Amino acid sequence: MNTKRIPESELILNKDGSVYHLNLKPEHIADTIILVGDQDRVAKVANHFDSIIFETQKREFKTITGILKSKKLTVISTGIGPDNIDIVMNELDALVNINLDTRMIKPEHKKLSIVRIGTSGSLQKDIPVDRFVLSKYGLGMDGTLHSYACEQILESDIENAFIKHTDWSNRKARPYIVKGSTVLEAILSSNDTFSGFTATANGFYGPQGRVLRLALQDAKLNSKIDNFSFNGLKITNLEMETSAIYGLAKLLGHEALSMNAIIANRANGTFSKDTHKTIEKLIKYTLDKLVTA
Repeated sequence: MNTKRIPESELILNKDGSVYHLNLKPEHIADTIILVGDQDRVAKVANHFDSIIFETQKREFKTITGILKSKKLTVISTGIGPDNIDIVMNELDALVNINLDTRMIKPEHKKLSIVRIGTSGSLQKDIPVDRFVLSKYGLGMDGTLHSYACEQILESDIENAFIKHTDWSNRKARPYIVKGSTVLEAILSSNDTFSGFTATANGFYGPQGRVLRLALQDAKLNSKIDNFSFNGLKITNLEMETSAIYGLAKLLGHEALSMNAIIANRANGTFSKDTHKTIEKLIKYTLDKLVTA
């Protein structure tokens, strides 16, 4: 453990002592955190709370903390992409595991439970729109985790199989795979959820195989991803946050799981008729599971 004081340049605080990007102090958050991408979705989650304790926003990071059936919950918007996840996860951990006054790491580690509620596109024909995917593993194509000493948490056998199957270009970041929280999986899984690998891309267009005016490095990559299987698990869906959440949570000693509302199926070209209804159903499903655990 680092026993040195963390410099101001590394842990940046606002004038009121809150962490720089999230604008939060330790007393503002619960031990159970819900992450959403869209800042407008924060209120949709908080509408289910019985009472609101705290609310703030800075940039795309909006936070509401409240009580639901005697359980304290915090919901935070991350914006889009693994770069924002790097900010959110590190600053959340700093709130509970670093003394912001002394800038020293606390001797006792505190563990957070972090659940992402997001939207996603299914890659498999048998996972229709308006259903839920629980991400058993995060498969990162974004490279974020390689900035950290992370080899000890990675599923190297699955990574190697994926790299071989896709003939992955060595000019791209090495794919990394991290398992989600088995503790949260036991709480949030049911017969209503599909599970498998959730692939995380570092962009929306080319990195996810979309073609507008630019040619792709590998035009067949999406079909290779769709056909990958390891021990019976397939890549269920493609989005932009899960693998970074899983990797950073595991490195920092937190529980994390991603719940995905499927609003598109890229295998058969379908799109949800009512995305708001599907997302609302996933919010209610996840909250009900968390407060009754």
